[in-house]
Amino acid sequence: MEERKKVEIEYYDKKAEELLKENAKAGEGDFEGFNPTILSSFAFCYQWLMKNCRNKIILDYGCGNGVHSVFPVKNGAAKVVGIDLSEKSLEIAKEKAKKEGVGDKIEFIQMDCEKMDFSDDSFDIIFDGGTFSSIDLNRAFPELSRVLKPEGFLLGIETFGHNPLTNLKRKINKLIGKRTGWAAEHIFRVEDLKKVKDYFDKVEVYYFHLVSWLAFPFLNLPGGKLLLKLLEFIDKILLRLPLLRKYAFKVVFVFSQPKK
Repeated sequence: MEERKKVEIEYYDKKAEELLKENAKAGEGDFEGFNPTILSSFAFCYQWLMKNCRNKIILDYGCGNGVHSVFPVKNGAAKVVGIDLSEKSLEIAKEKAKKEGVGDKIEFIQMDCEKMDFSDDSFDIIFDGGTFSSIDLNRAFPELSRVLKPEGFLLGIETFGHNPLTNLKRKINKLIGKRTGWAAEHIFRVEDLKKVKDYFDKVEVYYFHLVSWLAFPFLNLPGGKLLLKLLEFIDKILLRLPLLRKYAFKVVFVFSQPKK
């Protein structure tokens, strides 16, 4: 196994072990203790899933601690398969599914996202909740296109890599051990959106959090969520300008019509 993958596994196993030792609520947020569903970007993804997941077989791609795995099943998905290389993260994910009473409809497998063991055309929907920064996209894109059914969809949300302020924060997080070196330096960018067109004929992109990311540190304080909503409203206005979209903090995309 490549060294970069070993580092990623070690990092996320350690984060998972810390959660388990703290007896934290399994799977209720990401490994930073943050609940992403309060953000408009993740709300967009969940609304999309609500409309499209019924009776579908879904791959939770790089599922981590299962923070996003339960939602599709509770909204009508036939089955969810979550894959990740971090065994400790998958332990939390399994416990979360069991507590939510949907363990029989979710399967968690330790698997490399860059080399999946699934047959061609296995999934109706693939959900990427921020895995792209941890992997080599040159290897991942052809695999994603391969396992997605011809009429299927890949829904994803990623941090976008062009805002100088958020890039600075990412470098600081690397220095203090809150991100691996690979994840800090391999953030999704415009070039990757261009590259994905080699594997999918249809690419839809939506942009979020041009200024509202400034509210993130204050969300647990009085008025923090109100500040977020105000700044997200400003985002909607500013992001109508194509020149500013490159500097959004999050990008949501829907890829379809995979090239076989």
